[in-house]
Amino acid sequence: MTLAQQIITIGLCVLGTMTTRFLPFMIFNEHRKTPEFIQYLGKYLPSAVFGMLVIYCLKNVSVFHGSHGIPELISILVTGGLHIWKRQMLISIAGGTICYMLLMQFVF
Repeated sequence: MTLAQQIITIGLCVLGTMTTRFLPFMIFNEHRKTPEFIQYLGKYLPSAVFGMLVIYCLKNVSVFHGSHGIPELISILVTGGLHIWKRQMLISIAGGTICYMLLMQFVF
């Protein structure tokens, strides 16, 4: 890749990043009410993404082979318990991931 191509590539990445960061603030300024649909997405989309993450993580688990899905089940319970206790999605995901990795490395 030549220097000109590198500069163009970096410029396009910066332009794309800046557009996605600033466009919502230009469209939904403070003087107008946020549309109901956007408020709906802000309320329910994080839970939907969390649900899709659970399904994605469990898609290849086989209860008939290996550890029979026990580390996955324990990690899901830890994740759910952390979320009920702290109500912080990042802590819940990190705690469940750490639990799973520890179980896979040291127990199963």
